[in-house]
Amino acid sequence: MLQIYNKQRKNLGINRNVFVLGWVSFFTDVSSEMIFRAFPLFLNALGVGTSIIGLIEGLGYSAANFVKILSGWGSDRLGERKWLTAAGYGLSTIAKPFLLIASGWGSALVIRVIERAGKGVRISPRDALIADCTSDGTAGRGFGFQKAMDSFGAMVGVAIAAVIIYCTLGPDTVLIAPEDFHRLVIIGVIPAAIAVFLIVFFVKQVRATRAEREAARRLPQPRILDKRFLMFLTVMVLFNLGNSADAFLILRANYVGVSVFYVFLLLIVYNLIYALASFPMGRLSDRIGRKKIIVIGWTIYVITYILMAVASSEWYMLVVAVTYGLYAGLAEGVSKAFVCDIVSPKRRGIAYGLYHGMVGFALLLASVIAGLLWEYIDPSAAFYFGAAMSGLAIIGMIFFVKELHITAK
Repeated sequence: MLQIYNKQRKNLGINRNVFVLGWVSFFTDVSSEMIFRAFPLFLNALGVGTSIIGLIEGLGYSAANFVKILSGWGSDRLGERKWLTAAGYGLSTIAKPFLLIASGWGSALVIRVIERAGKGVRISPRDALIADCTSDGTAGRGFGFQKAMDSFGAMVGVAIAAVIIYCTLGPDTVLIAPEDFHRLVIIGVIPAAIAVFLIVFFVKQVRATRAEREAARRLPQPRILDKRFLMFLTVMVLFNLGNSADAFLILRANYVGVSVFYVFLLLIVYNLIYALASFPMGRLSDRIGRKKIIVIGWTIYVITYILMAVASSEWYMLVVAVTYGLYAGLAEGVSKAFVCDIVSPKRRGIAYGLYHGMVGFALLLASVIAGLLWEYIDPSAAFYFGAAMSGLAIIGMIFFVKELHITAK
C-alpha cells in the first residue's frame, strides 16, 4: 500500500504533504457537499426567504474572516502550520452534527457560522503549508492537485446525496424535508472525521527555524507585503463582489423547474469538470504563467453568469454546470498559486489570511446584494450584477496586476 502511495505521488510530481492534504480536502468535501448543497433547499422548506438565505450563506463564508487573518499571522510567528490546520478541520467536523437539532434559520445560522469558522482557522495555514512545500516553482500543480481532489470529493459527496434523495424522495421532488436533510448530515459526518485523522497522523510538520520565526516577529504587519500582492488582492475583492454564494445557482436551477435530484446531478457535472481541469491548468500555469489562465477563467465566469440571468429551462442549467466548472478549474487553484509567487515565504501565512479574509468579506456583500436583487427586483438582476463586477475585475487584472513567473524545475 505504501509503495502504491509513493508511486502515485511521484508520478504526479508533488510533495508528500500536498498529496495527503489533497486527500484531506477530498474527504472534507465529500462531507460538506453532502450536507451543505442541500442546506439552502432545507432552509427554503422551512420558509426562509432568499434574502435571509443570502445573509446566512454570506455570513457563513465570511464568518471567520478575522480568524483567517489571525491564523495566517499566527502560523508565521509560531512557524506552525499543521496543528492550526488540524484544529480548523476538527472544529468544522464537530459543528456539523448540531444541524440535527436546528429548527429555524437562527440556529442554522449559528451552526453554519461555527462550521465556517473552522474553515477560517485551517485555510490560511493549510495554503501556506502547501506553498512552503512548492517553493520550487510547482505551486500551480500543488494547488491544482488540492483543488482537483477537493472537487472530486465534492462530486462523490453530491453523488451520494443524489442516490439517497433518489431512493427516499424520487427523481421529481422539488423540496427536501428536515428528516431527509438530517439523513445526509448523519452520513456526511463520517468522511469529515476521516479527514481529521489523515491530517493528524500523515501530514509532516514543516517548521520554520527559530531565526525565521524571530525575523517574522520583527517585520511590520502587514505593510511590507509586495505591492503586486496588494493590487492582486484589490482585483480579487472586486471580482468576488460579483461572486455570490453557490446557493443562488442551486436556487436558480430550482426556480426554472429542476428537481432536487437533478440539481444534484448538475452539481456532479460541475464538480467533475472542475476536478478534471484543476490539475492540468495548475501545471500549465507553472509553465506559461498564472495571469493568462486566471483571465480566461474569469471570462468564462462572466459568460456563465449571463447564461444564469437568461436561463429559462433545464438545458440552460446543464450548460451552466459545464462552464461554471471550467471557470473554477482554471481560476481558483491558480489564484492561490499566484499568491505563492509574489509573497515572501516568511509572509505567506498573513498573505493567505488577508487573501481569504478580504475575499470572504466580498462574498458576504455579494451574497447579500444578490439576495436583495433577487427578492426585490428580479432573479436575473443578481446574475447581471455578478457578470458586470467580474468584467471590471478582468480589466483590472489585465492592466494593473503584474506577474512574477517562477519556472518549475
